[in-house]
Amino acid sequence: MKEEKWDTVITSKAPVFDLRLSEIWRYRDLLMLFVKRDIAQVYKQTILGPLWFFIQPIITTVVFTVVFGKMAEIPTDGIPPVLFYLSGITFWNFFAESLNKASTVFRDNQNIFGKVYFCRLVLPLSIVINNLVKLGIQLTMFLLFYFYFLVTNPLIQPNLYALLFPVLVLTTAGLALGFGLIITSLTAKYRDLLFLIQFGIQLWMFATPIIYPLSEVPAGRQIYAVLNPMTAVIETFKYGFLGEGTFSWLYLGYSTGFMLIIVIAGIISFNRIEKTFVDII
Repeated sequence: MKEEKWDTVITSKAPVFDLRLSEIWRYRDLLMLFVKRDIAQVYKQTILGPLWFFIQPIITTVVFTVVFGKMAEIPTDGIPPVLFYLSGITFWNFFAESLNKASTVFRDNQNIFGKVYFCRLVLPLSIVINNLVKLGIQLTMFLLFYFYFLVTNPLIQPNLYALLFPVLVLTTAGLALGFGLIITSLTAKYRDLLFLIQFGIQLWMFATPIIYPLSEVPAGRQIYAVLNPMTAVIETFKYGFLGEGTFSWLYLGYSTGFMLIIVIAGIISFNRIEKTFVDII
């Protein structure tokens, strides 16, 4: 009897390190459809629409400038406060929004998962790509302020480390995706963990040098700040574009290596849970 060949074989068991990344390419059209759907849904029936991409970071920057810059008088390494806070907020928003949405993938899409088979990883990936589009828009706003201060303020001195920008984007996206996959795998069974996500992300922001430079952290405690993988990303971005900040190949290498580990761990946990997700809920 001739053995039949199938395009897709669904089994209950698979090797632990079978990440099934090739499926993402096969479902790339579906991935882009999810990206377009998310962009359309977020600002559908809103008055200002895509302008919210600009309004949110501007309001946050103004609040940080008044509260932390004027009232608390936290130094910004000689960088204009508006540019200092905006540079950190732009990257942090990309990370926080991607993590927040990716961590609820199972809960938000349980009806789809129970009806049809497709590569489940395209959903959290579509969230990251969607926020990557937002990052591009917000970076446009950052560059407008950046070029203004570049012309008017001699302290702004970009350098070749700005070329590390793609690495910083990839590292941030990987961290958000990896942590999001792990969290959504846990919350599929333990729903009460969802209440801690937003609060935890807010605390994480204050542990990242966004409202203060890493140089202001006491020397004996900087090691704890550097253990935060987002620290090197934010500091490298500021150092490359603004000429001020803390840069270390060791710190950046740690963040990149941490990202690779967390992405692999996240995909493994996600693939294990998605097999039995329908039974769990």
